Amino acid sequence: MKKGIHPKDYRLVAFKDISNGHVFITRSTAKTKETIEIDGVEYPLVKLEISNTSHGFFTGKKKLIDTTGRVDKFYKRYQQFNNKSNNE
Repeated sequence: MKKGIHPKDYRLVAFKDISNGHVFITRSTAKTKETIEIDGVEYPLVKLEISNTSHGFFTGKKKLIDTTGRVDKFYKRYQQFNNKSNNE
């Protein structure tokens, strides 16, 4: 490995899956302004939209998580297209 290219500021960071509340702690260099207290110790907090505890591939459940409304926009557009083709 090349010397001097890896960051030196690794520290313990808490990652929180906002879809199910699961929190795990690992070493990271991720920058964040938020913190969380776990067992009396304060850790920097990084929020995730999805992790291995909520992703369908890892859980075996097919669950749609749409936090930005993209799926609803698609269905709305498709519905308009479908209505036009049915009326003709």
